[in-house]
Amino acid sequence: MRVIRLVSGFLLFLLFAGCNGKTNDTNDVVVAECYGNRLYLKDLADVVPVGTDASDSIIRVNAYIDSWVTRHLLLHEAEKNLSPEDLDFKKQIEDYRNSLAVYAFETQWVDQHLDTVVTDEQIKSYYDEHKANFQLRHTMVKAAYVVLKNDCKQKSEIRKLMSAKGPLSHKVLDPMASLYAVSCYLDDSTWIRLDALQEAIPIEFYNAQSYLKKNKFVSFEKKRLTYMVRFNDYLMEESVSPLEFEYDNIKSVILMQRKNSLLKALNTQLYEKAAEDHAFTIYVGSSATDVDN
Repeated sequence: MRVIRLVSGFLLFLLFAGCNGKTNDTNDVVVAECYGNRLYLKDLADVVPVGTDASDSIIRVNAYIDSWVTRHLLLHEAEKNLSPEDLDFKKQIEDYRNSLAVYAFETQWVDQHLDTVVTDEQIKSYYDEHKANFQLRHTMVKAAYVVLKNDCKQKSEIRKLMSAKGPLSHKVLDPMASLYAVSCYLDDSTWIRLDALQEAIPIEFYNAQSYLKKNKFVSFEKKRLTYMVRFNDYLMEESVSPLEFEYDNIKSVILMQRKNSLLKALNTQLYEKAAEDHAFTIYVGSSATDVDN
């Protein structure tokens, strides 16, 4: 076994010269050799991206060469130690090639025939028919919060806005929160996990359902900060997940069902056509279904 490594600087010179078209005789330069296998300079063309500095280029090239040598050392040992039967991969290669060909054809067929338009009505219909499949694994809330410093002069006004009945006055609250809040989240129309809310707000309770039922607005101080939380709605763990939370999942399911239906129809169509054309024969014991061509 013989391994040849060129001086890194010279190697890079040849590589960049070859890529820039300044020389035409670099393609046959041998960079490394291992048990009769050769790595040529032209094989390194895509290893170093354009614009990479010299030091990073050297690291990339050396790493690639080391990997190439190691791979061929392992291959040499495998061929030396495995039996001819173990090294016969014809069936695996054929099966893999066939799988790739079928997958490529099916993908093309689906791309050409799949209806990708899924309406809100179709998603709502699927949701209504399969509600039992949409159980929540976590307690969900619609909530808004604001975190202020205890000495914030606008704290009282912000508290009034957060605790007011009816929808949040975003026109007034949003700019105030952006100016004075340490942190805030004001989208109380979107479902979020209660435990995710607790990561931002140190709410303490023993029973989540009882706490959420009794508290529409809470305010407390902790470590020089004032926390204000407004709860708009909640869903307990194991209740039915809301439609807006499952919307994208349902759309994916519907598209997958359409895809499977297309492929099933394709298989049936090809089978029936081949049977009509006598393109195959099925042997069962001593009898045979003769549709041979």
